[in-house]
Parts: sequence; structure tokens; C-alpha cells
Amino acid sequence: TSITSAKIQVNGVHLHYQQTGEGSHAVLLLPGMLGSGQTDFGPQLKSMNKQLFTVVAWDPRGYGKSIPPSRDFPPDFFERDAKDAVDLMQALKFKKFSLLGWSDGGITALIAAAKYPNLIHKLVVWGANASVTQEDVRIYNGIRDVSKWSEKVRKPLEELYGHKYFAETCEAWVDGISRFAENSDGNICQQLLPDIKCPTFIIHGEKDPLVPQAHAEYIHKHIKGSRLLLMPEGKHNLHLRFAKDFNREVENFLR
Repeated sequence: TSITSAKIQVNGVHLHYQQTGEGSHAVLLLPGMLGSGQTDFGPQLKSMNKQLFTVVAWDPRGYGKSIPPSRDFPPDFFERDAKDAVDLMQALKFKKFSLLGWSDGGITALIAAAKYPNLIHKLVVWGANASVTQEDVRIYNGIRDVSKWSEKVRKPLEELYGHKYFAETCEAWVDGISRFAENSDGNICQQLLPDIKCPTFIIHGEKDPLVPQAHAEYIHKHIKGSRLLLMPEGKHNLHLRFAKDFNREVENFLR
């Protein structure tokens, strides 16, 4: 089945998305910081079961091909992304759908599942966190300068954005997410986790250098009935590096 690309107007911006499959179970893929459907979810768009699922991967506003506007990071940027994501799926006429969120997209998915419970069928998050600690801020500052990134990770984003937008947006992201550390308990969305009622699957790579495992354990503990899978060799991009295993686990959970 081919992958179609299109834009649709949602909340005053033109959001870009890719769509594939003709299954009755709609699934939205939510990318990480600076990510897009194209850069973050190649193996999922290509290989997820297209008879069972209709797979949509979106570019949040200011990312990927959802520019303009330029990306910014007001205090409520995760809530804004959550509303955009849900409204995008409704604009595409999906009444109920599941969310697969990676990293920042995982945070967005947690907020969406808590705030729009009637619309969300199931939830999968990996590399996500519900708070920001001082240790996290130290990790984020370690990736602030994109010229120090490995070429493999840097190159597709440089090609997508050009060096200037990529470098400046990464710095703005570090500043934006680090602000949560000033909240009590570094809270992003901790108070919303008990409101998540849909079946939830949390995956975490034990070798994730960006998100310490305690974050996954916290989310698991505070979402009633959720399931946690630890992947011993998984890093932050476990869905790309171990795409076959990841897709199989996720499809089994979504069935």
C-alpha cells in the first residue's frame, strides 16, 4: 500500500501528515523533538500491518513540513501539540484512534489520552517522561550544540531544515523543556497520568542515554493497569534500531 502525503488546516495552521493502510483501527504516530513522520517513523509507515491498521504520522506545527509557522516553545507547547494531534485526527474523520508517541511525542500522547479519553482507544509511549529533573537538564544541555551530534542523526534533520533552523530550534527546545525543571517536582504532566483510562503500553530502552529508566517506571506506576516492557539493548531510538521486534510487540498490544 502506498503512503500518501497531504496537508490539512487545523487550529489555524496547515499540518502535514502521511497516511497508509486501510485497516479499521486508526493509529497516530507522534514524533520526537524536531521530528517528522518521514524522519522518525520510516519502519512503522512501511511495515505495520496495513490490513489491520490505518497509520497516520504527523509533523507537529513548526516541524517537518508543518512550517510555517516556525517552531516555538511556550509553557503549554505539549498541550498545544496534544490538541493539534487530536483535532488533526478528527479533521481526518477518525472517530476513535490509538496513539503511538516517541519521546516528546510520548509526552504529547500522555496529555492527549488524559484530556480526550473518549477519543483514544489505546496508548503506546516510549522514551517519554512526565517530569524534568536537574539530571535531565544536564542531559539536554549535552545535546544543545547540534554540531556535536553524530552525523547519522544530524544529517537527515539538516537536510530537512537547513543548518540554521535546525541548530536554533534545538537550542530553543533545550530552553523550553528545561523550564519544566522550575516547576514543583519538575512537573510536565504527572497530575494527568491517573486520568488515563485506556490500555497503555510503556516501552523503554535500558540503554537510553536521553531518558533515564526511572521516568518509564514512574509513568507505569501512575497509569493504572499499564504494562511496561524493558528492552535490554534498546536506546532512545529503539523503534528504529529494533523495528521488527518493536512493531511486533506494538501490533500484538493494539489487536
